[in-house]
Amino acid sequence: MSDNKRIALSSDHAAIELRQAIAAHITSLGWEAVDIGPTSPESTHYPKHGEAAANLVASGDCRYGIILCGTGQGIMMAANKVKGIRCGVCAEEFSARMIRQHNDANMMSIGARVTGEGLALSIVEAFLATEFEGGRHGTRVDMITEIEG
Repeated sequence: MSDNKRIALSSDHAAIELRQAIAAHITSLGWEAVDIGPTSPESTHYPKHGEAAANLVASGDCRYGIILCGTGQGIMMAANKVKGIRCGVCAEEFSARMIRQHNDANMMSIGARVTGEGLALSIVEAFLATEFEGGRHGTRVDMITEIEG
C-alpha cells in the first residue's frame, strides 16, 4: 500500500458544495485533500476539471482522485481519457468497494445532483477503505491497461 495520502478533488460548478464537504470529510479521516476547484458558482466545463484531477493522479502526485459534476458521468468520461486512470461513477457504497476491489480504480466520480451529502460521504469512505484484490482481477486490469496502448 502506498503511503501517499493525497487525494485530488475537482468538480464543475454544480458540485462545489458537495466537493467541499467531501474535502473536509477526507481530511477528518487522515487524508490530504488537494482541492483544485473551482470556487465560483459560474458555469464551467467539467472536462477540464476531470482532466486536471486525473493528471494529478496519473503523475503520482495524488494517490486517488474524487471528481464530481451534476451526474458524475461527464467528468468521469473526461478523466478516463487520461492514460493510467480507471474511474467509475458511484451512487452507492457497493460500487465504490467493487471498483477498488476488482478494478483497482484510482478515481471515482459522484453526481452531485443525484447523490445526497450523507450518502456521498459513505461512498467516499467505502472507496478509501477498500484495497485491490489482485489475482484474476489483476489480469483483467492489465487487459484494460493494454487497451490504452
